[in-house]
Amino acid sequence: MKDLGNYRKSYDKSELLESTIPEDPINLFNRWFHEVEDFGGVDEVNAMTVATVGLDGFPKSRVVLLKKFNEEGFVFYTNYNSQKGKAIEANPNICLSFFWPSMERQVIIKGKAQKTSDIVSDGYFDSRPDGSKLGAIVSNQSEIIPSRDFLENNLKEVELKYEGKEIPRPNFWGGYLVVPFEVEFWQGRPNRLHDRIQYLLQGDYTWKTCRLSP
Repeated sequence: MKDLGNYRKSYDKSELLESTIPEDPINLFNRWFHEVEDFGGVDEVNAMTVATVGLDGFPKSRVVLLKKFNEEGFVFYTNYNSQKGKAIEANPNICLSFFWPSMERQVIIKGKAQKTSDIVSDGYFDSRPDGSKLGAIVSNQSEIIPSRDFLENNLKEVELKYEGKEIPRPNFWGGYLVVPFEVEFWQGRPNRLHDRIQYLLQGDYTWKTCRLSP
């Protein structure tokens, strides 16, 4: 067994203080997102871990790309018949997390997922490259398939079917809006005395902040 006890680094790139944070966590997320984007060192700043509780009772996490965020919440797209889609249908309480090592930052978001409207899902689907559209149609996400060739052959059939035609969004594919009720911002600090600021939604519009021990 490999001993990782000596894997250590010092976190000293920034700080997170109550005197410099906004009242709304979306504003702070927006600030951090663009600071990480400008700093560089992250291939996909919008990559996040989506954690759900599966139908088998076990939590499961996977990396998904955030496609939009605003004062309403955070939007991503997927196959509604996938394992994550079925898990969300059964239990819409999910967790999103972002880890940005280049800035020694992490954001953890608890929220309730709800399907976006057909108009929103159609709009994003129409913006995708044709290859991605066809991939969404071909893939019965999370289902067992016999081989890679099976997938490739299905893709060829769908390519022929829609050659020169508009590719419609399948009704099993679309977006989720995650409406947050708890957001935690983590900033690495020296000696493992990290800054952790938590936002908790009070009622429908007001956020309460508190500092958590590292």
